[in-house]
Formats: sequence, structure tokens, C-alpha cells
Amino acid sequence: MELGLTIPLRRHLKMNSLPHGETPDRGACWDLHVITLRGRKSLLAVHCRSRYAFVLFGLSGAEWEALPATFLEGLRRSLDAAGVESETAGEYLRHAGEIRLTRTHGRREVAFLNRAWEDVTALDHALDPSRREQPLLDREVNAKPSRCAGCDGTGPARQRLARSLR
Repeated sequence: MELGLTIPLRRHLKMNSLPHGETPDRGACWDLHVITLRGRKSLLAVHCRSRYAFVLFGLSGAEWEALPATFLEGLRRSLDAAGVESETAGEYLRHAGEIRLTRTHGRREVAFLNRAWEDVTALDHALDPSRREQPLLDREVNAKPSRCAGCDGTGPARQRLARSLR
């Protein structure tokens, strides 16, 4: 699995340059970005094929330092909250393989990440500042009809992700 880090996220983590992604299958690729929500640094993760997105609110320094593990835990919880069976999620993670940190996965993917960020900001009312995981915010963002790099036309990201996991 490739995690493409945006330039602002690499700066936040004080990371130098990363390699370009090598996986042609965008189903195993996520782009990650640091965003500020209600004054707290948060992680926005966007699936490159489906534009499915989830937010981890107000991460601690230790959580940022352990970004791959933090991401995986957040992904598992987001998929669980979205109703994805644990067996299906486990199979996806096995198929996606070991995590590699890379640069983001292309202009189109980053453009759709930016659209997801706009949706998250517009749906701020769904943010629960007492929780790291944001199931209500994630559900609302992923229910909105949207476009993505991996499919033609518009549709809810949650449905596209479900098709992608089959």
C-alpha cells in the first residue's frame, strides 16, 4: 500500500523528499494531507481510486510520528464505521501489502483530495471535537456525489469504495 504525502504534510513531519509511487493499481494508494480543523492539526486520508475519505482529528505528536500505524488504525475504524465487514477490510489490507511512504499520486488525485478537503470544511458541523475518529463527518463526506480519478461520472465515494473492495 502506498501512502502519498502532500508537501505540507511532509513539512509538518519534517521529512525530506520521498520517492514517486510505483504501484499502478490506485486501489492500493491513498494520499494524505495535514489540515487544520478547529485549530487542531488533523489528518485527511483520501483513497486515490474512489475518493473515499476519512479524518483523524487533532492528532498528537506521537501519532504523527507513527503515521503508518496511525493511518492503518484510522482506516480500519473508518471502514468498520462505514459498514465494511472486517473480513473484507482484512482481505483489502492483505492485498494492498506493506505500507510505503511516497509522494502524492498525481495531479488529478491531488485535485480530488482538495475537493474532499473542501467538503470536510463545509461539513464542519458534523465534527465531534471529543473524538479522534470522525464517523459522522466521514459518512457525510462520502455520501456526497463526487467525481474521482478512478471512475467516470459522479457518485458517492462510499459506493465506489465498496465496489473497489470486492
